[in-house]
This record gives sequence, structure tokens and C-alpha cells, in this order.
Amino acid sequence: MRMVGTVVRGIRTPIIKSGDNLEEIVIDSLLKAKEEEHFEFKDKDIIAITEAVVGKAESNYVSMDQIAKDIKEKYPSGTLGLVFPTPYSRNRFGHILKGIVRGLKHITIQLAYPSDEIGMQILDPDLLEKHNINPYSDIIDYDTYIKYFNDYKHEFTGINYVSYFKEICDKENTKVDFIFANNAKVILDYESDVLVGSVHERFKVKKQLEDLGCQNIYSLDEILSKSIDGSGYNPKYGLLGSNLATDETLKLFPANAQGLVDNIQKKIYDLFGKHIEVMVYGDGAFKDPVGKIWELADPVVSPFYTSGLEGLPNEIKIKYVSDNKYASLAGEELINAIKEEIKNKSKDLKGDMITQGTTPRRLTDLIGSLCDLTSGSGDKGTPVVFIQGYFDNYAD
Repeated sequence: MRMVGTVVRGIRTPIIKSGDNLEEIVIDSLLKAKEEEHFEFKDKDIIAITEAVVGKAESNYVSMDQIAKDIKEKYPSGTLGLVFPTPYSRNRFGHILKGIVRGLKHITIQLAYPSDEIGMQILDPDLLEKHNINPYSDIIDYDTYIKYFNDYKHEFTGINYVSYFKEICDKENTKVDFIFANNAKVILDYESDVLVGSVHERFKVKKQLEDLGCQNIYSLDEILSKSIDGSGYNPKYGLLGSNLATDETLKLFPANAQGLVDNIQKKIYDLFGKHIEVMVYGDGAFKDPVGKIWELADPVVSPFYTSGLEGLPNEIKIKYVSDNKYASLAGEELINAIKEEIKNKSKDLKGDMITQGTTPRRLTDLIGSLCDLTSGSGDKGTPVVFIQGYFDNYAD
């Protein structure tokens, strides 16, 4: 039996800049790593590329002024209600807000509390009970927030996000009001024009408000969904998944990388005769147990991938089979029985007790999470991740 299963390698590359030939850089970096680490390409290996460098190489950037122009065109009144912005952060929503308010005279921001939809807290949840506030029904105004919650700073970042958002609006000379409520319809008591800021609940929130009669309503995936004055854009996700680039620019989520992953797959096959899979990944889909943050601030984990990464795992739970069906076996006899069980498993185990305890999530979500944890978000310098043996099992 081969004693090593899945192997994950972070691959170092040159520093990638706007306009670089990313396909060439990825393949060249893999070939150098191959020589250094003495590995060989195999069928079903996986090459994954972080969305950050894909967006850079695409030159998919927008400026604050271009965001402001799109906002002005969609909200000619110069005022709107922003409901459920996500995530509460500097590099994500902070700069989106800067561009939005530059195009407005007034904004009312409705914040979900005690946290946004991915778990970023904006106030201390323990104080809600102390002050007899019910987050399922109660609306907190700005004065109440200042009175009870103004000292709160996020555990990881040390930022008070309400103060941070207010500072952005003040610097852009845009009047801002805050309300804290978890029912989207509350915004209609304050504003008739609405911008939905949530990532994963945007369709639900938008429909709810449209059903209540809101006519001028957009969501962030509809802002910069087309080019403004020659800007970058994302036709599917707009500003969702964007990240801070400079004080005046945002890097958008990759817009057109299917050709990239397909071409890398073909190039590796042409060079080595091996059919590998390729994907672009962003945030992983996992939750931090301390800060309670669900990591996925991007609209999806993987926006582009080759066809072999479609679908879900189809695995049996070795522990369950060993403890139940083969409880009387041990040693080599048990090993052989488990191998035969795997070899003869159904092609669709969904709902079967033999799968209980496995992880029935999309392959791209699982692999993307593995890649996100491998590459990190700081100075590791490994925007490419190379995975071998992911699709192997105990019987291979």
C-alpha cells in the first residue's frame, strides 16, 4: 500500500502584476517546483490559482470615481438606503462604501446585528440581553448604539466598524444615518431607493423589498456589472468579491478566467500526457470557532474550474463500516474487506448510512477551502496550490 495520500504544495511564483501572462507564470513556476521537489504530474492532479492574482493579471480594477458614477446613474436622487452590507471590513466593504457615498448626498445604512451574514460582529452580543434588546424584533437607533455599544471593537481587527463607516462618509461629505435591524423591510421606513449590500442573501433580500413595492432597487452585483469610463467590471458579480487595491481603486473578482483554467489543463496534457484539473479559488467556506466568522466573503469559493471538479464526493465512512459491518475482523483481513467495500461501492451513495459523517459538499468548495488555508492571505507567496492524491482512496 502507498503510505501517503493527499499531498498539498504551495507553489511560489514571481510577484504578479497587472497585464502579466498568468498562464505562462503558473506553468513555469510548477515546472521549477517539479524539478526542485522531484514530483511527477499524474492524472487527476489539481492546480489551483488564487483569485487575487487572476484579477490582477486581468487588470480588472475600478476606481472610486467610477463606482460613484454608476451610483449616480442608478440613484439620481442622490440618496439611498443601504441594507445589510457584508462583510463588515476595511479591505472589503470599507472601500466599496467609499465609492458609493462619493456618488451621494445622503445615505441611510441598515446594519444587521450583532453580526453580518458571515458572522463579523459589530457589537457585543452579551450586551443585548443586559439591555433587554431582542435582535429578532428590536430596532436600535444610532443614539442607542452610542449609549450601549460604542466601545465595542472587533476581537481580531481592533476596529469599531460603525465609527469607521461614519468616518468614510464624513470624509466624502455625505450625510449618514445608521439603523440596526435584522428585518430588511425596516429600510423602507427611511428610504424609497435601496441598495442591497449582502453577498449570499442578496436575491432573497431584494425580492422581499420588491414585493413590498420598492421600485428603484439594486444589489452590489449590479454595480460595476459593466464598464464605466473604461473601468474593469464583472458581469456576474459586480462589486461582490472585490478587494482593496489602493486608496482609490478596488480589484474586482475575476470576470473571465475559464479560458485560463482550460488552457493550463491543455498545456499540461500537451507537455506530459496527464489530465489534470485546474481551478480559481477565493475565500474558503469554513467558520472560525473563536471569532465566529464564516470565511466566505466572496460570492462563491471557485468562480472558474475545469469540468472534472464538478459534483460532490462519493465516499464511504471507513470508521462506520469497520465498527459495524466488519466489527469481527481485524488486521489484514479487515484491510482487505474495507478495500473491497470501497471498490464495490455504489456510484451514488447519497442518503446511504454508509456515508454518515462524510462531507457532502461541492468538490470546488472543499478543495478551495484547502487551498485558501494553504496559501493564506499574507506573505507566504504561494498564490498557486498543487494537489496530488485528492481523489485517491484507501483501495487505490
